Amino acid sequence: MSISKLPLSLTIDWLHEQYETSLLKPEEVVAEIIRRSQADADMNIWIAPPNLERIQPYLDRLAGMDRERAPLWGIPFAVKDNIDLAAVPTTSGCPDFAYVPAENASVVRRLIEAGAIPVGKTNLDQFATGLVGTRSPYGETHNALRPELISGGSSSGSAVAVARGQVVFALGTDTAGSGRVPAALNGLVGWKPSLGAWPVSGLVPACESLDCITVFAHRLEDAVQVDQAVRGLDRDDPWSKEIPFKAKGGRKLPSTIYLPKEPLEFFGPYADEYQAAWERESHQLEQLSVPVTYIDTGLFAEAAALLYEGPWVAERWAALGAFIESHPGSAFPVTEQILRSGANPVYDAASLFQAQHRLQDYKRRARLLLEDGVLVMPTAGGTWTRDQVREEPVAANRAMGLYTNHCNLLDLCAVAVPAGEATADMPFGMTLFALAGQEELLVALAERYERRQAELTTLVAVCGLHMRGLPLEPQMLTHGARFVREALTAPKYRLAKLPTQPAKPGLIKHTSGGAAIALEVWEMPMSRFGAFAAAIPAPLGIGKVELEDGTEVPGFICEGYAGQEAEDITSFGGWRAAIRMTASVE
Repeated sequence: MSISKLPLSLTIDWLHEQYETSLLKPEEVVAEIIRRSQADADMNIWIAPPNLERIQPYLDRLAGMDRERAPLWGIPFAVKDNIDLAAVPTTSGCPDFAYVPAENASVVRRLIEAGAIPVGKTNLDQFATGLVGTRSPYGETHNALRPELISGGSSSGSAVAVARGQVVFALGTDTAGSGRVPAALNGLVGWKPSLGAWPVSGLVPACESLDCITVFAHRLEDAVQVDQAVRGLDRDDPWSKEIPFKAKGGRKLPSTIYLPKEPLEFFGPYADEYQAAWERESHQLEQLSVPVTYIDTGLFAEAAALLYEGPWVAERWAALGAFIESHPGSAFPVTEQILRSGANPVYDAASLFQAQHRLQDYKRRARLLLEDGVLVMPTAGGTWTRDQVREEPVAANRAMGLYTNHCNLLDLCAVAVPAGEATADMPFGMTLFALAGQEELLVALAERYERRQAELTTLVAVCGLHMRGLPLEPQMLTHGARFVREALTAPKYRLAKLPTQPAKPGLIKHTSGGAAIALEVWEMPMSRFGAFAAAIPAPLGIGKVELEDGTEVPGFICEGYAGQEAEDITSFGGWRAAIRMTASVE
């Protein structure tokens, strides 16, 4: 296939299918990834961007690998730059902190052994301290869909690299929500395994007792495949545990879905849109044939408060305080402010034990409450523009953790899943939480929710560059659309060749003198339709298109004024015929 048709939503199965049928080679995919990363350079996604010289050894070793034993053969991935990739500097978002590791982090090593290709190191909130994606001397990472908005952090670059089609999956980290918030803000799955299930050796610690390596992907299935490649005990890692996870076959659904019974707090300039999205999606959860119980979630809020209002901030200072003291001015000002708060003498040994005892009781209550169930909450209660975060860096960041900070303290596993849109080009997401070791419940429920979402679709009539085999078909595929059939409009339309670059057709309905125009009917998930429609440039748009059988479906239409100075190509009967005739004349 043409490399220009590489979709933005790259997935493991799709790439493997292309490799197996010889339609693509890993070298071609890497070349396109490098091109895309260069085109998006001003989005500040990478610290060590994709570079062929660095990637070539990983491409070369694929030839000697048995594909049957390498489940991630040829799959490109990104590494958050607080996780070691051998021979590539680890900066943790601070140039003065940088060092060059001789070995890969355990998770990275296992992925490479499975055939995956590390292509670069991604930007992050410095020292993984933040949920906004703006606290980096390497630049503020832009949101994948709306650059004026935050990307989420601290795993900002990892999430945006996946969302922009520059890798299939990316490693992030999660102490307070850094592997989930960026997933929600960029329309991705964010998988956070049970603490210890994935080794953390080779990770620069934030709060070492709570740190967890995570993965971003477009599909839950891909995240689970990555989990299976890296899960397992690492005997050299003091935090590592053997936590089995049944990834395939006969997964058990949770006994109960738990939802907050109290009104939730939403914030930021799109608070109303986020609240409406939560009400819509929580109603969808009630349709999944799993019992729903509404509970008081105050327990989780109380546990969350311990993370930044208790002695765990001192754990960050224990990890990084010596560097901060010996390198004045090296840290981002807001990052240093947060880290230094851990040096407050109020956080003494007695306060730590008092907090641990409170937390132990919270864990007990959480175990009794959740047992065989899954708690569902919004991943984030809102979002901010990057300008707003600069004005209120601490308050905005604290708000982003409202529904995430409790997770690791309570020893929960979690998966953040896309849940439609709050408004155009603004993904909404929910997080599913379960007790440690109960990832199976998360996957079973998330899969059922995904199927429910997939059932909610709309037809879309396309008459130009979005048709099969034409240049914008990848946009249809990226938005989850599938081809349904060829069709004709009612004999009420005229077709104009718009003077754009490249040329596009404009379908204009007339009260008389029209003709039947050939088009294609596709089916698209409703959750992706808003983003697709919002990206269509004037004078084109989405309206109702009448088909020859009298039915009306959403589809591409053109404003009437645009046809006045455009070439009328109605006589060709459709865009394909028009371009074939043009090609034969030329």
